[in-house]
Amino acid sequence: MNIKLIISYDGTSYLGWQEGNDGPTIEKTLRQVLERVYQEPIVLQAASRTDAGVHAHGQVVNFKPTKKKDLTRLLISLNQLLPKSIRVLSLEEAKDSFHPTLDNGGKEYHYHLHLGPVQSPFTRNFSWHIHTPIDIELMREASSLFIGTHDFSALTNVTFPKPSDTTRTLGRIDLIEEGPHLRIEIEGDNFLYKMVRNIVGTLVYIGMGKLTLDETKYLLSQKDRTFAGITAPAHGLTLHSVFYRQ
Repeated sequence: MNIKLIISYDGTSYLGWQEGNDGPTIEKTLRQVLERVYQEPIVLQAASRTDAGVHAHGQVVNFKPTKKKDLTRLLISLNQLLPKSIRVLSLEEAKDSFHPTLDNGGKEYHYHLHLGPVQSPFTRNFSWHIHTPIDIELMREASSLFIGTHDFSALTNVTFPKPSDTTRTLGRIDLIEEGPHLRIEIEGDNFLYKMVRNIVGTLVYIGMGKLTLDETKYLLSQKDRTFAGITAPAHGLTLHSVFYRQ
């Protein structure tokens, strides 16, 4: 069987998705619970390797157990055994060829900002508190510069090995105001390492007057990370959903 799961998690206490030796991760926590249920080794694959502190509303994961189980009971068991910070929203049997990373046709991320003078303790783990007044309309205007297909070298952090292709396509960036909260929705075909957080940090710098529209155009053409804004904090970012080709 090839089991597809959609999971949601509060990433505050985790060192990201990918399992490592440094501390708790989403992958390790989920894998250990699945191995407890199935009593066999489990290998997980995920649509996105979210970073430490990043959250997910609709992360997509799969695994291929040798034993068959009732999926309705499995869903109940997993949510009883997992910590409350991780929840399996749904699971189903997928085609044997399904792969959550290779088959996905795009992702949607949401980044949350709090723009009021005082940040609620109930949102502090899920939004970046901006104390300085920012020009949201200017940020909207600047966001249009990132729409379409571009080389996003200037908006990714260094990784080893470096990606051979840094061209990506963004379908939309929407800035949605809800009182003192600002949600930035970014949808694209694929994303480079910390690309979303660097786009948000650059938009915030533009809103603060630290970068101009002309400088933003220049940083894209020069493909130089040092011209862009800061990397926005991880805790404001949520992987909202993953899209799949029909």
